[in-house]
Amino acid sequence: MKTTPELKSLVVITGMSGSGKRTVHKAFEDIGYFCVDNLPTPLIPRLLEMSAVSGGKISQLAVVIDMRLGESTAGMKALFANLKQNLFRTAIIFVDASDDIIARRYSETRRVHPLAQHRSLTEGIQAERRKLSEIRAMADLVIDTTDFSVHDLRRLIYENFQQSEAADQLNVTIISFGFKHGLPFNSDLVFDVRFLPNPNFVPELKPLTGNDPEVCQYMSSCQETQEILAKIQDMLEYLLPRYSREGKSYLTIGIGCTGGRHRSVMLANELKQRLTREGRKINLIHRDLHLR
Repeated sequence: MKTTPELKSLVVITGMSGSGKRTVHKAFEDIGYFCVDNLPTPLIPRLLEMSAVSGGKISQLAVVIDMRLGESTAGMKALFANLKQNLFRTAIIFVDASDDIIARRYSETRRVHPLAQHRSLTEGIQAERRKLSEIRAMADLVIDTTDFSVHDLRRLIYENFQQSEAADQLNVTIISFGFKHGLPFNSDLVFDVRFLPNPNFVPELKPLTGNDPEVCQYMSSCQETQEILAKIQDMLEYLLPRYSREGKSYLTIGIGCTGGRHRSVMLANELKQRLTREGRKINLIHRDLHLR
């Protein structure tokens, strides 16, 4: 496979059926990527050759690969290694969701799961997950859509892959969440801030969130809040350049409290502001803000 200098970015999208691959595909199309759906892997080199002679018309390419179509894991490993060696920027995205959510989506749409033709829906989902486990491990970015709306998913793609972003910049996403709703599936680092005073037990603050000034003032007045913010900031400022140097493309940081509405939201907002002041682009998701 020859290097294609005209191609600035190649994104390969794969993942579980029913996880939202088509939504991701459409989001890339919206931000100017040339998108191809369900492309057999042997045709990828040919597509790259076409982009090389497109006169710059195809500079950003997103390809959806359905890994259930007889693709071998060994073949995909070789392809991914070749792509990353020869292209300026390649990202492998695996879109995932919990088995329960995938089953619910199929039940709501009344579609038949591709691997549930002659077995139950649950068995089909589990069979696909086993088949894709090694492919998932190869991904640069795993997007768990279990708690995402369509708008959340599209916003995540917009924020991570806009053309204005530097090609070699580490993509940092901060997720606030509540431990009672489960850990963010794809977090690299998780900070537990449940030791901080809980605004939920202050009657006038309980109906508010960490986005409201009253909650921020309450949290900021606590010395431990300032201390943990400073310590997390120091740690991240140490780690981020080292992750970048090692070639890591994506970093997801979870900030968790009990319900994901007060403490974690306030701290996630503040951390984004502090890290952004250092010139970094930080994506922010409040996963459980509207849950009770």
